[in-house]
Amino acid sequence: MPHRMAMLVLDDFATMDVGIPGQFFHIAEDADRRALYDVRTCTPGGLPVRCAAGYSIVPDHDLSLLEWADTVVVPGVHGGAPFEGSLDPDVAAALRAFRGRIVSICTGAFVLAAAGLLDGRPATTHWRNAARFRRLHPRVLLNPDVLFVDDGDILTSAGVAAGTDLALHIIRSDFGTEVANKVARRCVTAPFREGGQAQFIERPLPPAQGASTESTRAWMLSRLAEPLDLNALAAHARMSVRTFTRRFREETGLSPARWLNRQRVEHARQLLETTGLPVDQVARQAGFGTAVSLRQHLHAAVGVSPIAYRQTFRPQAALRSTTSATSSS
Repeated sequence: MPHRMAMLVLDDFATMDVGIPGQFFHIAEDADRRALYDVRTCTPGGLPVRCAAGYSIVPDHDLSLLEWADTVVVPGVHGGAPFEGSLDPDVAAALRAFRGRIVSICTGAFVLAAAGLLDGRPATTHWRNAARFRRLHPRVLLNPDVLFVDDGDILTSAGVAAGTDLALHIIRSDFGTEVANKVARRCVTAPFREGGQAQFIERPLPPAQGASTESTRAWMLSRLAEPLDLNALAAHARMSVRTFTRRFREETGLSPARWLNRQRVEHARQLLETTGLPVDQVARQAGFGTAVSLRQHLHAAVGVSPIAYRQTFRPQAALRSTTSATSSS
C-alpha cells in the first residue's frame, strides 16, 4: 500500500510549496513502477483557498483527510493569521490530534508553531522570516541557517526550493537513495544540495576576485576514497588555505571537512543500497578507511549501523553479506 500523504493548504498559500509534494512524491515509484505515495489535498471545510498569484485551488477533501493520512504536509503561507501567531481553531485541533509524521515547507512552520507543535523542538523556516518567527514563538529552537530540520516525527524546511531538498530527504529516508535519485533526475534537480540556507542570506560579502571552489569540489568527489587534507585542497584550487576555507564556506555554507564527510556518507549509503560489497570495502571506497569509522559516521548521520541500513534498503544483499561472513569465519 502506498504511503498516504495529506497536503493541508491554507489561504494565501505559497504556490511552489503546494506544487512540490504533488510533483516529487507523486512520481516516486518502486522497481515495478508502482506509486510509493498517495498524495491528496485538503483545506478547512474543503473550501477553495486563494494565493497571491491570483488563482484559487479547489480541494477534494476537508480536514477529515488527516484521519486517513500517514504524513501531513503543510505548505508555506504568505500572510494571514499564522503570521500573527494565531491559527484557525479547527486547523490547530486537527494538527494536534494527528499522530503521524508532520512536514512543513518554508513558512508552513508558522502554522505548526501556532498550533503549539514546535515548542521546545528544533525547526527552521525562511531566513527572511526568522526574526518574526522568534518574536512570535520564542520557545521554538529555530535554526535559520539550515535547508531543513529532521526531528523525527516533525520535519521543517527553509524557504521555497529547500522544500525540494526536504522532499528528497524524506523519499531517501522512506525508500532509499536510488528512488530519491530517480525522482531528482526526473525533476531535473540535484539529488543532494551541499550546505545550508546560510549561503543564501543577504549579507555584505567581499567580491570573489577569482576562481571559485567548484572545480575543486568536483575533484574531491572523484577522489572520495583518497585521503584529502586541507593543504591538498587549497593547492588544487590554487589558493592559500585561509582563502580556500573562506570561499568554500561562502559557496557551500559548510567547511571543507564537513562537506567532504557528507559526500562520503552519501556515497556509502548508495553503495550499501545498490551493491553487495562487504562493509569493509564500502568503508574504503567511501573514504572512511575502516568499518568502525563508517559505522560511527553513518550512525551520526542517519542513526543506524551499515548492516541495519542495508537490511532496510537492500535486505537480500544484507542477508548474503551476513551469510558469507558467517561461512568464512
